[in-house]
Amino acid sequence: MPQTIRSIQPEELTDWFAAFGTAFYIWGQDPAALAAARHDTIEIDRVVGAFEDDVIVGTFRTFGTKLTLPGGARIPVNAVSGVSVRPTHRRRGTLSRMIQDDFARAVARGDAASILIASEWPIYGRFGYGPATWHARWTLRVRAARLQVQPYGSIEVVDALAARRVIVDLWRRIAEARPGEIDRPEHRWDFDFGILEYPGRPRWNGQILLHRDPAGELDGWARFHGEEAWEEGIPDNVLELDELHGVTFEAEVDLWRHLSQMDLTATIKAPTRREREPMTWFLSDGRAARMTGPADFLWLRLLDVERVLAERTYDRDGAIVIEVTDVVGGSPGPAAGRYRLEARNGAASCARTAEGPDVTVDARSLGAASLGGTRLIDATRTSGPVEHRAGALRELDRLLSAADEPWCTTWF
Repeated sequence: MPQTIRSIQPEELTDWFAAFGTAFYIWGQDPAALAAARHDTIEIDRVVGAFEDDVIVGTFRTFGTKLTLPGGARIPVNAVSGVSVRPTHRRRGTLSRMIQDDFARAVARGDAASILIASEWPIYGRFGYGPATWHARWTLRVRAARLQVQPYGSIEVVDALAARRVIVDLWRRIAEARPGEIDRPEHRWDFDFGILEYPGRPRWNGQILLHRDPAGELDGWARFHGEEAWEEGIPDNVLELDELHGVTFEAEVDLWRHLSQMDLTATIKAPTRREREPMTWFLSDGRAARMTGPADFLWLRLLDVERVLAERTYDRDGAIVIEVTDVVGGSPGPAAGRYRLEARNGAASCARTAEGPDVTVDARSLGAASLGGTRLIDATRTSGPVEHRAGALRELDRLLSAADEPWCTTWF
């Protein structure tokens, strides 16, 4: 049966959530409650359904945000979420049609890239997305952990409403300074801090810390909750660290120092952290911290190659002509073409060119490597890159690599 891909009407939001729930049954959500909770915050023109007659058989939602590039430049990107196809309608090209529709919308808006968090690894590579940032889970055994640092600034415990009043500006400062990070929709802080309960999920209930530097300026925060364990009367409680962020490493480490000295705690578990966590280098016994992972996190799909590569900074000089292969629905995709990339003294230019290429790579591989967190050498291992000049692939790999690896912590 023919399908129609279109934005839904406000009165169709409950049906849209119901269709989404057929695939993501694991959350047991109430479609009507979700529609009521999100009615005023969701961008309805960016909530898309695949329809057969009047039945929604596929869902797709996006929102606009900004992504921080190496060096601090911020670009507009299309953030993809809420993607599903009814289990009764799989393998009929529904997802392909929704993604092609979304690419056209994103290009028309002037988005430089499209981003998502993949529910499954195999799905999105065929649409030109590649894993651009990575994260890891850290476990800290606090009774063996001694951070060899002196207190830096001050820490206060605050309630959710007090944190909510200052968090938007603080997060903006953190996101602007961190390659790979994105802005967060303002309404999500009410759910993250337990001010509101998201339908189908338990209300967050924990503690929030604010950190100030020695001058008294707010520069970091953490939120956490606990998992109780009193085996044979010994307090072996687990501190579940939901988030910990700082404008500076000093603020982050001081928050870690404070948490590691909390009474009644045996272990701190911290998901969605960096693969290389600065905190570990301040421990008197580095074996007190253990990393599990890394795992892929933010996937990136290039739409405007020139803008993404020209607006980021580079750790070395170089000049290279890149041919990008990109096919969408049997036609050249938005990233397809040849580009001359020149980097000097950190800054760069990138423009389309008719020059012969030095190297040919696909859009997925270049997107994965574009933030400097994934090696191009690795991303292209199975995609068949072509060197037209000996050593060009490794040269581009080194050029794209970044000492300050990207890190995204925002689930969406």
